Amino acid sequence: MNAPETNATRPPNARLDATRDGLVLVLSAASGSGKTTVLRRLLETEPRLAMSVSVTTRKPRATERRGDHYRFVGEADFDRLVQSGELLEHAEVFGSRYGTPRGPVEARLAQGLDVVADLDWQGAESMRLALGNRCVSVFMLPPSMTELERRIRARAQDSDTTIERRLAKAEEEISHWREFDYVIVNHDLDACVEEIRSVVRVEQIRRRGKS
Repeated sequence: MNAPETNATRPPNARLDATRDGLVLVLSAASGSGKTTVLRRLLETEPRLAMSVSVTTRKPRATERRGDHYRFVGEADFDRLVQSGELLEHAEVFGSRYGTPRGPVEARLAQGLDVVADLDWQGAESMRLALGNRCVSVFMLPPSMTELERRIRARAQDSDTTIERRLAKAEEEISHWREFDYVIVNHDLDACVEEIRSVVRVEQIRRRGKS
């Protein structure tokens, strides 16, 4: 998702929200927890919250648009981004590399605007180290492990090997929930989205107090 356009007369370093610092909301969850749906609803209800577009070495899927879902690059380009310090965090997941570009995120934060990043527990930890108190992390738990397994197995396009790998990865991911600032159980979509919106509002108020 692209950042909103700015007024052409605004000075290049002007803050769009001068009352507070911007924040990065990191949302993490195991595969099958409903994170994609929650993120979509969150972005629909919080117009000043922009999605961070990750860079990846993975091949694009048929439904993905370059620049909207991911920035797709080769291994050599990814290595260059890492070596030049242009990524806030990066990790390898299921054989592909993912990273969060530093420039677009820090540009929004400097304007007092907010960013949401979809990261695993490793990415969340790296983002906290890179951004300090400009980052707040939320872990979203499924209603139960039984329901999580049902959702993962319901993905008909996945092979048995992929399903078992995703289940193992999900258990590992969930084991890190205590490392996050907030933990929310996704019993109900609307309630879950509203809880995350409440986290955003609370953290925005805290940052106004520090401005």
